Amino acid sequence: MLQGILLTADQAGGNVDFMIHGIFSYQLFGQQVWITTSHVCLLIVILVLTIFFIVGGQVFKHASEIPGAFQNVLELIVEFLDGIVDKTMGKKGLGFRNYIGTLFIFILFSNLSGLFGLRPPTADYGVTLPLGVTTFFLIHINEFRFNSVLDVWKDKCSPLPAWLPLWLPINLIGDFAVPISLSLRLFANVLSGTVMMALVYGLLSKIAYGWPAVLHAYFDIFSGAIQTYVFCMLTMTYISNAIGDKE
Repeated sequence: MLQGILLTADQAGGNVDFMIHGIFSYQLFGQQVWITTSHVCLLIVILVLTIFFIVGGQVFKHASEIPGAFQNVLELIVEFLDGIVDKTMGKKGLGFRNYIGTLFIFILFSNLSGLFGLRPPTADYGVTLPLGVTTFFLIHINEFRFNSVLDVWKDKCSPLPAWLPLWLPINLIGDFAVPISLSLRLFANVLSGTVMMALVYGLLSKIAYGWPAVLHAYFDIFSGAIQTYVFCMLTMTYISNAIGDKE
């Protein structure tokens, strides 16, 4: 069962298994549904973050004027996340801080989970696509929330006048491409790092001692943090553009 959940090497060849494996299946409405190792890794990440949020909430609830080490860390995280939302969206971002903050922490921890031996959940397109689709709906819900139907129609027809909607199909294709591009960018970058580490451990297993930590630092920490930042920045930019000048 640990195969595919923990990145463990087999004793025979020393290869590391980064593939997704089925654990068990069940019937749902006449269809066979599999619970895979990717689901288990995702559940582990969610449980750890849930505990972190519960403990963090209790720390803030009983916050002291002279903060301890953990309270300091939590305040730095909150200030950082509030800062990037404020710089990107301004006053429009006040209502989106919780979503962006949760999204940032979830993606970042998922990307970093490879350091703890897990297969990163974001290396599964079944995880990144729902994130992109959620952002897609959030964009267009707020587009109609803060703009009239006529303003939205004019925007979809631009740069031509609203009575000549020749660009409407192209703009609609661009809108529907947003969740696909967001999810594929995150998925492909995390998966490429996972595959690269699989090649290193598989082909160089006899000398892969110590120095692969440098590669983990790049693929898991640096690249993982960059992809988290890019996903959240694009999400905020799309939402901000959809809202327009409204606050």
